[in-house]
Amino acid sequence: MDTVDTPAAQKLTGKDSIFTTLKQDGPFACGEDVAVPAPFSREARQWVRNHCRLQTDITKYRSVRNQIFEFLDIRSFAEIPYLLGESNDKDKRRDRGTKLLGNMFGIHGNIGEVEAKLKEYAGTANDVITYLRTKVLAPYSSHIETTNEIQLTNHPLDLLLIIFNNRYHKKARFEAKRKLTLMNLAGSIDQRERETNIEQKFADFLSFLNEYVWSPSLKIGELEIVYLVSTHKPESFSCTDVEVVKEDKLSSLDDVFGRKITLIKRRRFTSGGREHPIYVTVRKKSAEAKVLKLLRKNEKNPAVAVDDELGLMAVLNTTSDVKQFQQHLTNSALKIHSFMTLEDISDSLTGQRYTNSAVGSSPKTQMLKFFARLGGIRVEFILHTNTSYLNYIYQRDVAHDEYEVKRIFDTGVASLLFPPDIYALDHTKIKHRQLSRFRRQIENF
Repeated sequence: MDTVDTPAAQKLTGKDSIFTTLKQDGPFACGEDVAVPAPFSREARQWVRNHCRLQTDITKYRSVRNQIFEFLDIRSFAEIPYLLGESNDKDKRRDRGTKLLGNMFGIHGNIGEVEAKLKEYAGTANDVITYLRTKVLAPYSSHIETTNEIQLTNHPLDLLLIIFNNRYHKKARFEAKRKLTLMNLAGSIDQRERETNIEQKFADFLSFLNEYVWSPSLKIGELEIVYLVSTHKPESFSCTDVEVVKEDKLSSLDDVFGRKITLIKRRRFTSGGREHPIYVTVRKKSAEAKVLKLLRKNEKNPAVAVDDELGLMAVLNTTSDVKQFQQHLTNSALKIHSFMTLEDISDSLTGQRYTNSAVGSSPKTQMLKFFARLGGIRVEFILHTNTSYLNYIYQRDVAHDEYEVKRIFDTGVASLLFPPDIYALDHTKIKHRQLSRFRRQIENF
């Protein structure tokens, strides 16, 4: 079975991967049976030749092995069969492990409160797989469905012991190991969010928008529904013309190939003495989205890899309106006695090529993208015109649905989470099938 072979995928699944435990060609690969070779045996020597050629490999292996021993409170793998059978002793070790994890992730409270957090991390781990099953890999949902026992197991100690339990199938043991990895990333993300007080910052940002950015002529949450009626080139499906139409005018439109009708719900802001309509979506990046970003970046530290926790995407009629909104944001920040500085600006609305380094992104993408620092928060802004927004949804090689497919496969995330030898999937073929599938949905739906 094939995997997608790109530089980014090689980084995640190759020798430079920091997710060593998930690699099926590494020292922690799940085989058909659980086997711990006796020291100095022929199998052990062969294992060393296969996986311990470099000092870095040896260091990574010893680091993970020691963590396993410390968490289970054992001295060797030979003690694990005892833990699989002794439930009373296992309960004590589970409580001990809960306290250790609570301290590691800075979770304050009693054992029950820490276990509730661990269950939350387990839910995030499940959500990562559910997201891929329902979106990027939807036609293959039954192929990659998580084993029921793993889906319902939430404590790290129980998942760790499953990995060493020969009663569980190879797929279930791998999924237990995968869930542990995803839970660890979820814990790091939650710790980072608590340290940065991201929930309060998100609430403050929404309050800032409602008090100082949006026009008071509309109530908070009041939206005006309009439709973008657009025509698209048959060879690229890029937008050639767009008209803003109200619902009562839709019935007079004929069905034409290449025409799309897109509903948007708009607010207003006041600038230059008049009101401007604006479609806007504000988001706080979900935990599962952050986990996937850490995987794509081959990174375990959310402070390094996740710089877009808060974001706003806006769609305006013209590039002139975009500039008006940008200036309006600066003026609005002054009302809360704050400067607004722009960082990492990328502007391809005016014809320049998009230079984002993200794997899977297209140089044909049109948008104004920047980070704004104001009022003690840092927010990612993505600003579109009606035309660039429609290209962002529909244009070939640019559409966001296609981008999501490319970045999951081209970064190696699909191969890492669903290794071909366990799930019997050809990732190269699936990638092309999914790109074709989304393209058909976009152009024919």
